[in-house]
Amino acid sequence: MVAGRRELLGFALAGLLAYAVDLGLFTCLRGPAGLGPLTAKALSFVAGCSVAYAGNALGTYRHVSRPRGLRPCAVFFAVNAAGAAVQLLCLAVSHYGLGLTSQRADTVSGAGVGMVLGTILRFWGTRTLVFRSGEEPAGRTGSWNGTSGGRVGSWTG
Repeated sequence: MVAGRRELLGFALAGLLAYAVDLGLFTCLRGPAGLGPLTAKALSFVAGCSVAYAGNALGTYRHVSRPRGLRPCAVFFAVNAAGAAVQLLCLAVSHYGLGLTSQRADTVSGAGVGMVLGTILRFWGTRTLVFRSGEEPAGRTGSWNGTSGGRVGSWTG
């Protein structure tokens, strides 16, 4: 239970730092740098994902052995892109599908509901696809009765 809380807290801290980098860089790129909104957001998204990956790899999931190279990073970016797509989908459904077009409705659907659903997807994907451990949890051997499977130890002999 404590390990699960630590994992969740570490994931949240890495995510908050990544969000701060994303928001800060987006603001700087849109304002003083004078970039367009899509270019600024694309660059700030990549920077935020990079910070989140580093925070999770060096912090939250440092104890998990993982393959080296670009694959884990690419999968992490894909998981984060899917989370961003969930946020956009929530906003699109609310704004265009349900006709809730006020600033408040857009904020609730995109930054509220979309953020929650996207974060759940990101947590699952990060834990399952990127930083998965290759071993079974302690005490688990692969079958419901604690054996290695097959007929060994079953009532049928």
